[in-house]
Amino acid sequence: MSHDFTVLIVEDDFHVGRLHAGFVNAVPGFRALPPAPTAAQALNVIHAQAPDLVLLDVYLPDATGLDVLRRIDVDAMMLSAASDPETIRKALRHGALAYLIKPFSAQLLESRLRGYLRYRRLLAETGTLSQDRLESAWQALHPAAAATGPRPGSATETAVLSALAQGGDQSTADVAKAVGISRTTAQRYLQGLADDGAVVISLRYGATGRPEHRYSAAKP
Repeated sequence: MSHDFTVLIVEDDFHVGRLHAGFVNAVPGFRALPPAPTAAQALNVIHAQAPDLVLLDVYLPDATGLDVLRRIDVDAMMLSAASDPETIRKALRHGALAYLIKPFSAQLLESRLRGYLRYRRLLAETGTLSQDRLESAWQALHPAAAATGPRPGSATETAVLSALAQGGDQSTADVAKAVGISRTTAQRYLQGLADDGAVVISLRYGATGRPEHRYSAAKP
């Protein structure tokens, strides 16, 4: 993606809001707006600046986060100490993409944000989606419980993306040579990035008639 996703944190505790903003800003691809301490201020910011994602507390001084959730047409996740089943069911029923119960780690929030980034990539295409791609987008938002930290091999993944960013479609061998990894490893990373929507696969037919897979960075 060529731009950072803007994130509004709705949190009445100044210190907690600043802490969560720091968590958000530490994840590549995201930029936190100044936190909003009330529901009224949150609605004003949402209407004026149209953030990509809202992180909502349930307990606010002038309304509940659930009230805000019902009134906005913006992607949202709940970050709250409210852990009763009824509140969680209401939040999910009204469209929350995730629910994190306080206190949570920076790694857990990072995992959800990275999943959201993949979700947006997968749903950025025009036209219709296949069921498999829809399933991939849904699973990106709900990673396995064990996968709460950065994905293993993220440095290699970044190197593969950097190689593709040089422009043009490239073969597995091209990427392997540029990054300094085996073709098998390059193929694994390229396929994973394609599943996430960060890489586009095309076919090129050579003289033998056998198609060769070519890879390019997805357009933002």
